[in-house]
Amino acid sequence: MSGHQEPHPALKTRATELFGVEYPVVQTGMGYVSDAGLTAATARAGGLGILSAGLLSYEELAAAIERVQSLTDRPFGVNLRADQPDVRKRIDLLIATGVKVASFALAPKPDLIARCKEAGMVVVPSVGARRHAEKVASWGADAVIVQGGEGGGHTGQVPTSLLLPQVVDAVGIVVIGAGGYFDGRGLVSALAYGADGVAMGTRFLLTSDSPVAQAVKEVYLSKTVDDTVLTRQIDGVPQRVVRGGPVAALEKSTAAGRLFRAARNAQGFRKMSGTAWRDMVREGWAMKKGQGLTWSQVVMAANAPMLYRTALLEGDPERGVMATGQVVGMIDDLPGCDELISRIVREATEVLERLGA
Repeated sequence: MSGHQEPHPALKTRATELFGVEYPVVQTGMGYVSDAGLTAATARAGGLGILSAGLLSYEELAAAIERVQSLTDRPFGVNLRADQPDVRKRIDLLIATGVKVASFALAPKPDLIARCKEAGMVVVPSVGARRHAEKVASWGADAVIVQGGEGGGHTGQVPTSLLLPQVVDAVGIVVIGAGGYFDGRGLVSALAYGADGVAMGTRFLLTSDSPVAQAVKEVYLSKTVDDTVLTRQIDGVPQRVVRGGPVAALEKSTAAGRLFRAARNAQGFRKMSGTAWRDMVREGWAMKKGQGLTWSQVVMAANAPMLYRTALLEGDPERGVMATGQVVGMIDDLPGCDELISRIVREATEVLERLGA
């Protein structure tokens, strides 16, 4: 830890050993946010960076993996969507390029987990309920990221303070807490619950290494813990986002109006990403079957990427959507990943030493 204090021994956990990283801190996979630059910066700082692949074409994913590997030789992960039509091809790419961790936004089926594990990859699904953690553990997952209700993006109702100990008591695999974490005190609290580390999304989004437009970062920094809302109006599944902008309009609009807007945005995303209609329909059918969504919800799910891109990359929060955890109200600076992780480790070490004394 060049020039930094020696971390407390309790910060060497099953997670640091499993992932091959220095510190039990994970940067989650976030569409349009967890790009090659942020992922590599996290890895260089001693945490586990996770590249988001859900909105990348296969070719873009291959280029992004190559970019991360040109920036660091440290381990990193790639976040996949288990319902994508070419998910097996993507897993084969991860295997061929030597990616250490396969992270999944939706629970991967046992055969996908087995394929990753046969190749020596570490499999880490994200879950929002104890029963999902038990299921993926029984299928052979190596670890789970457990996100409580205060977390950003797709999330459930149970707060981290209840969900995390519930999952720790239910499974024997490595457990990473997510939802509400931003500093060393939070890391120690997760360890006290029996978790092996923490995962953070909003805190890494608000770093100087994140690709999010500066004007949008400033909007995030102005928000309080009361400025988020849990809504189904973006893609039919509960999501925590910044209140206001198009979210307020979506909450008020009729079902027909939402569907029209969603279809228009889905067409825009198809053009921008170069995704063929047949692939979008196939993906939609997989979502309908796998997640029990209506066709209306499927169209809304195709709508979400454009809403996020408009805010995060194009810098237009008035027309786009900003996913965030409630923790946004606790963050007031934009450090680099190295500074952020060093600070968290230092704070956690101070707390552990104070408690030990």
